[in-house]
Amino acid sequence: MANSLLTGLYAGLTNTYSYLAQLNPEGVTLDSINSARSDSKNNLNLNQTFASYLQSNFNSIDKDGDGVIGSDELTNFTNMLSTQGITKAELTQLAASGAIGISSDTLNNILDHFDDMDTNHDGRVTAEEINSYGYSASKQEKMDEYAHKRATDMSTFYGSDSSSSVDSYSILSYRYKNYNK
Repeated sequence: MANSLLTGLYAGLTNTYSYLAQLNPEGVTLDSINSARSDSKNNLNLNQTFASYLQSNFNSIDKDGDGVIGSDELTNFTNMLSTQGITKAELTQLAASGAIGISSDTLNNILDHFDDMDTNHDGRVTAEEINSYGYSASKQEKMDEYAHKRATDMSTFYGSDSSSSVDSYSILSYRYKNYNK
């Protein structure tokens, strides 16, 4: 779940950046992103969600403040997201169009349980935290399933209906030991 989320995020940002860089050999600037987003010729090739993300996070990505996002700055930004994680606001922003490579149900699940997943409480979730939460949730689900089965499965007390074997065990077996012989 987490790997597809983050892989979709990195791929979307990288592909959108690459497309914008092709359109603007002089560099990807805030103006060039705005122009590309408003030009209808780009509707088929430009992912508006990721372009919007680049636009609204431009200053965070443009670390040297020269007004141009370089490929090294985008790489550093995606690496930072990879190691430090992504905030709930960033996920919500990217989820606006559902273009980050995972189902809306999965994304909604992550958003609904974001605070539970964020085990170090830094306001960001990493792939490890998402995967760990998924494992813990699956483990708890199995434990609940087992506890429910144990509480409702009377075959332990009465023996199994599906077994006609004399050797099938129940708590009452000792009492009726010789009954079926």
